[in-house]
Amino acid sequence: QVQLVESGGGLVQPGGSLRLSCAASGSMFSIYAMAWYRLGPGKQRELVAAVTGGGSTTYADSVKGRFIISRDNAKSMVYLQMNSLKPEDTAVYYCNANYAVWGQGTLVTVSS
Repeated sequence: QVQLVESGGGLVQPGGSLRLSCAASGSMFSIYAMAWYRLGPGKQRELVAAVTGGGSTTYADSVKGRFIISRDNAKSMVYLQMNSLKPEDTAVYYCNANYAVWGQGTLVTVSS
């Protein structure tokens, strides 16, 4: 059973950047589809970005051109580089493996 641990959240000013990291356990990481979701205040959970085992990526329209998802199969890590952050990006961000396993979440707050 894969386990996920996120890190890298925090408080950032509008226009700033953060990089989230997700460390995965388990030997099958390289074939997992990995994704980042977020749950903002008063909002429904949203798929932010996903990357397949082969490296194909998908992004929510709201983050296209600002966020980049990447993975390092050798380290069993997945990352979310978030640039040009906006207050509406404020949310708890969750790492997900194979659309089935969730991390505990990391809070990102964008505020001046």
